[in-house]
Amino acid sequence: MTPLRRIRAGRGRPLVIREDGIMAKTDGHIDKTIGNPLSWAGHVLGAGSHHLGEGARETIGRDTAPIRLRRIEVADLKAALRAGYEDFKAFRSDVIFLCVVYPLAGLVLIRFAMNENLLPLLVPLITGFALLGPVAAVGLYEMSRRREAGRDPNWGAAFKVVESPSAIAILTLSLLFLAIFVVWMLAAWIIYAVTLGPEPPVSAGTFISDTLTTAPGWAMIVVGTGVGFVLAASVLVIGAISFPLLLDRHVGVRRAVRASTRLARENPRSVAIWGMIVVVGLGLGMATLLVGLIFVLPILGHATWHLYRRAVEPA
Repeated sequence: MTPLRRIRAGRGRPLVIREDGIMAKTDGHIDKTIGNPLSWAGHVLGAGSHHLGEGARETIGRDTAPIRLRRIEVADLKAALRAGYEDFKAFRSDVIFLCVVYPLAGLVLIRFAMNENLLPLLVPLITGFALLGPVAAVGLYEMSRRREAGRDPNWGAAFKVVESPSAIAILTLSLLFLAIFVVWMLAAWIIYAVTLGPEPPVSAGTFISDTLTTAPGWAMIVVGTGVGFVLAASVLVIGAISFPLLLDRHVGVRRAVRASTRLARENPRSVAIWGMIVVVGLGLGMATLLVGLIFVLPILGHATWHLYRRAVEPA
C-alpha cells in the first residue's frame, strides 16, 4: 500500500497525499491530482498509448465479413460513368462549389512554382494532382452513398466523412497517397538535377527549348514519364475501390487495399481502361488551366462510387 503523509491545506483542513503524488484528498473528498513530474508523465504516456491503440484498432477495422468481388466489364465502366453523371446533375451546384477548391489550389501552387524558380517542377506538380485524385474525391463518394440510400444530401454531406467509423482508416490511406505524391515530386527534382540541372533554368523559354531539343532534356522526359507511370499505376491499383469500400464498410486499411489490388489483378483489362478514362479526363481538365476539373473531378468521383458498387457484392 502506498504510504500517506498529512499536511495542512489552509484553514486548518488536513490534506492527505500519497508519497507518489498521484492523489490528494481533503476531508475525505477527492479534490485534485497533485502529481510529481515523473508520475504525471507516466499518466500522459499511458493515456497517449491508449489513444494510439484505439487508432490502430480503427485502421484494422471491425468488419470481418468476406469481401466478395465481381468480374467487371467495359459495360460496367460505362454504367458507372452514366450513374456518376446523373449524380453530378443532381448535385451540380454543390459539387461545383466543392470541387472549385481543387483547381484553385493547383493554380496557387503553379504560381508559387513559377515565382520561386521551380519551373522544372511545374509539369510534375500538375500531373501529380492525379495522384491525389482519390483523396480529393472522398467527399463525392459520400454524397453518392447518401443519395443511393435515399437521402438528399447537399455539399455539407461531403464533410460527414469525418463521422464515418472508418475516418481514421481513411485518413491513414490519404496520408499514404500524400506520401506517394511527395515521392513523385522528389523523384522529379532528382531527375531534373541529373539531366538538365542542377541549376534552375534561366527562363521558361530556355527550359522548354532545352527540354525538347537536347538529349538530356529527352532523357528527363523519358525517365520522368516512366517513374510517373509506375506511381500512377500504383495509385490506380491501390485506390480503385479502397476509399469507397472504407466508407461503406469498416474493414480497415489493409483489407481495403488488398481488395482493391485483387480487383485489379482479377480484372486487369477493365481496371486499365478505367485508368485510361481517368487519365484522359484529368488531362482534359488540366488542359483548360485546371478549370475543367470543376466538372471532370465530380463526374469521375461519383462514377468511382458506382464502379465500387458493381465490383463488390453487398456484405
